[in-house]
Amino acid sequence: MATTGEKQVMVIGADESEQSTYALEWTLDHFFAPFGPTSPFKLVIVHAKSMPSSVVGLAGPGAAEVLPIVDADLKRMAARVADKAKQLCATKSVTDVTVELVEGDARNVLCDAVDRHHASVLVVGSHGYGAIKRAVLGSVSDYCAHHAHCSVMIVKKPKTKH
Repeated sequence: MATTGEKQVMVIGADESEQSTYALEWTLDHFFAPFGPTSPFKLVIVHAKSMPSSVVGLAGPGAAEVLPIVDADLKRMAARVADKAKQLCATKSVTDVTVELVEGDARNVLCDAVDRHHASVLVVGSHGYGAIKRAVLGSVSDYCAHHAHCSVMIVKKPKTKH
């Protein structure tokens, strides 16, 4: 954790999802915008870029030709996530921010970022998966809540009423 005089670090997990964008915007509105430059936090936004080999099965023929194409797509998506996060921060006048693009599984990438930056808070969005989907896909927020060495805030987007 940060020592006296230093800002504490808040890590936010970012991906291309609507839930992630909502979590970032909600956090900016509640922890940064009201305080301006006197916010007690330095913000580190982390995007976990999937490895091409985890997206494409390596067993099939032709995988070697597909990997560079998949990797280029993943890099473009990561750049879009970073640009969107930077734009959101700029619209809220949040300047003490770093955006990191790290290759790997989101669960491990976020927990590693917490340790690397000595973060006091990790913020993740909630996809709101049901039990079956969560069991198949795994839950980044659940994993981080149990393994991150800091407080974890899970931001849920409110359900819209019909």
